[in-house]
Order: sequence, then C-alpha cells, then structure tokens
Amino acid sequence: MRPSVKRVLIGSVAGSVVLGGVLVLLPPDGGGKAKPPALGPAGRAMAAVGAGAPAALPDLAVLIGEREAQVRAHPRDEQSWAVLGSAYVARGVRTADFRDFPKADRALHTSLRARPEGNPEALTGLAALANARRDFRSARKWGELAVKQAPKRWTAYPALIDAYSGLGDAKGVGRALESLQELGSGTAVLARSGQVYRDRGWREDANAALTDAAALAVAPAAKAAALHRVAELAWERGEPTVALRHYDAALAADAEHHPSLAGRGRALAALGRSSEALLAYRSALAKHPLPEYALELGELYESLRLAPAARAQYDALRTLVRQARTRGINNERVLGLLEADHGDADAAVKRLTAEYKRHGSPETADALGWALHRSGESEAGLKLVTKAMDKGPRSALFAFHRGSIERELQYYGASRRHLNEALRINPYFSPLGVPAAKRALAALGEPPEGGPEEMYAPEPAPHVTRPTRAVPRAPDGARDGD
Repeated sequence: MRPSVKRVLIGSVAGSVVLGGVLVLLPPDGGGKAKPPALGPAGRAMAAVGAGAPAALPDLAVLIGEREAQVRAHPRDEQSWAVLGSAYVARGVRTADFRDFPKADRALHTSLRARPEGNPEALTGLAALANARRDFRSARKWGELAVKQAPKRWTAYPALIDAYSGLGDAKGVGRALESLQELGSGTAVLARSGQVYRDRGWREDANAALTDAAALAVAPAAKAAALHRVAELAWERGEPTVALRHYDAALAADAEHHPSLAGRGRALAALGRSSEALLAYRSALAKHPLPEYALELGELYESLRLAPAARAQYDALRTLVRQARTRGINNERVLGLLEADHGDADAAVKRLTAEYKRHGSPETADALGWALHRSGESEAGLKLVTKAMDKGPRSALFAFHRGSIERELQYYGASRRHLNEALRINPYFSPLGVPAAKRALAALGEPPEGGPEEMYAPEPAPHVTRPTRAVPRAPDGARDGD
C-alpha cells in the first residue's frame, strides 16, 4: 500500500531560531498559540540550508558574510565552519557558480578537523556538496555517517535520499524517505516526498505533495522550487500550457530560479513559440551556464535547421563540462548523451560505461543503452533501456529509446508499442525525438489484420553488425534496488 501524502504540517522549519550560530528546530508547543520568533536574513538562510531547502541569495550573502567574520575571529568554531560550508554549497547550487564548491569543501573539512566526532552538521553539508557534484557514492558515505551520528536528526535524510536516487538504490530511497517522514514535517519534507513519488511513477501522489509544498512555502525560493517541480510533472505528462503557467509562477516567486527559466523555454518550444523559447534558453544560459541547458538549446536550434547555432551550443557544452570538471563536478551523463547523438558514439559508450559503474541509476542505464545502440550494439543497448523503463519513472524519452532500438532489431510489434507510448506520455518530449518517433511509426505502418504471424515491416537497409559487448554491472547500491 502506498504511504499517504502528508498534508498536516507541524514544527516546520519556519518555526526555527538561531542561537549562538546553531540551528535549533523548535518542537510544536501543543497548544499552537505561541508564534515562533521572526528570523532575520541570516536566520532565514540558516533555517533553509539546515533543512536542505533553497535559500534566497541576499539572505545567503548575509549569512556567509557573518560566518566568514565569525571564523576569522574564532578559527576553531566548528559549528560556524559547518554552517559556512553548507551556505557555500547552497549558493553554488542557486547560482551555478561552482567556484563556491572548493570553498565549501575546505570549510566543511575544517569543521570536521575541529570536531571529528559528533558533528552531523558538517557531515550533512559534505553529503549535500557531493550530491551537487554528482558524486553520489561520496554523498552516500557522508549521509550515512551523519545519520549514524544523529539518527533522529531529520535534516540529514534529504541528502541521503538524493544520494540513493543517484545510485539507483530504490530500497535505500524508501528507507530514508520513511525515516524522513517519521522524523520531520514541513515544506522540505513534502517536496522531497513528491520527488520520490514521481520517481516511482506515482504521479497523483507526487502532484499532491508538491502542490501542498508550493502552497505552504513561505520563503520565495522554496515556493519557486516547489512550483518548478509541479511544472515538471505537468511537462512530463505532456501538458506544456499547464507547465508554462507553473514555470511562470515559479519565476514570479523568484526571478533568479534558473531551472524554471529553462523549463519555460522547453514549454514555449512545445507550443510553437520558438522565438520566445530561444530567448528563454539564452537567458537561462547567460545567467546560469549549465551543460544540460546548452544541450536543450542546441537541439532546439537543430530542430529549427539552424545547424551552425546548434554546433556552437554543443561546443559550449563541452567547454562547460571541462570547466566544471576542474571543480570536481561530474557531468558525464549529459556529455555522453551529447556524444551519442551529435558526436562520437564510441566515446559516449566508454564514458557512460564508467559512469554506470559508478552511478547505476535508471537515467544512466538509459543513456548508456542508447549510446550502445548508436554505436551499433543494439542488443546490449536494449537490455539497459529495458531496465531503465522497469526501474525508473514513466518517461517518454525512455520509451522512445526502447522503441527505436527495437525497430533496429526488427522487433516491430514491440517497437510500435513503445514509440506510441512515448508520444502518449508526452507528445512534446523532444524537438528532435518527436519527429523521429513519428517517422519511425509511419515507416512501421499499422499492424496487418492477419495477426502476429504477419507482423513484419519492410526489410531494413543492410547495416554492419559489431561484436556485442557485455552489459556492465551497476554499482552495489543500484543492485540493492533491483
């Protein structure tokens, strides 16, 4: 039986105070009459950072300035070092300025050196930093240490959920979510619950949790993040008009919320408003140059037959990945997707095989399966994209990849079924993938009336068959979720 979505919120992060540089979560008073003291900018940022929730950039700037001054005056203050490091992580994620990450690493390890034991704040910060760098194994290590030191401290569990998700460990996600829901409540818990429900394919539960999180969020940054997730759900089920409305609402709450700006470009492109879509994407990239935005913009340019502009974005993506790598950030999956479709498919296989061994999530399985297909190893690829569909969320892209590979392998009935499924899930899922799916279905035609014995499409063009590689094994955490 699915767990019910929590709708009653008590003891939320808004009811926290800051005493001596320590975030203290106040329990409900029972009568509900007393109001928590109002928080200043630093207190608001600390409350958000402590809960793993987005914080406003001006509030983060105040908090960082205060903690920097504190550690200069008191270099052995492990609590201030932990808060400072976590604030650097939060700012780096918000701004996509990854120069904050090395500073966060130094601050959090300084906190641990000052207090090696009984320091779950620093450990939780290191887990959040590792997640931001997409180093999910390290995030799991730090998160599990934080939980071991303070198992009743709910704020460690969101980072642990993200780590298990990145490793494809569904059972680990379930255990961590159960602990989070038992120990905590509030907008941050609802938001994390909604994301897990989405990954499980529980769309109604996900929408309920995320809608509640958006309605109950007080801080503009938290409201924008929740509204963005609601928009993403609408996008994934093929409702670009609804998605656009929520992306706009997120940007109204927080104009600097770059994921919603890129999402707005995606929705506008689906609605045929290409000029506005290009403007939204360019604005997102100018403010927050992330490789995934460059890939989406490049593919939009390519769909509009603007090949030079598309190539420029693909080149920019490679540059962004190289720059991020110097800060310890892993963008191997998005680079592998680029190479599979627009570059060297063999190089994509090598890159994504290594990534899958590190992080065996459904998304990585799908990316590697597609790269194997693009490099001529469709049998091996089909095994992985099938696993991605079985273990991952309901995804139009996963279904498209599977249907395309099945067509190559002459499994025409299955191909027709999965290509149609991709278009049913989201008829706008990709500016390049949607036309490709429609062309493939047109070539397959309708199944003949004679039934399965006559279900054959025309003979495909001859192609070279390469030796099939063994499908790599996912890491231990991913196998736990099988």
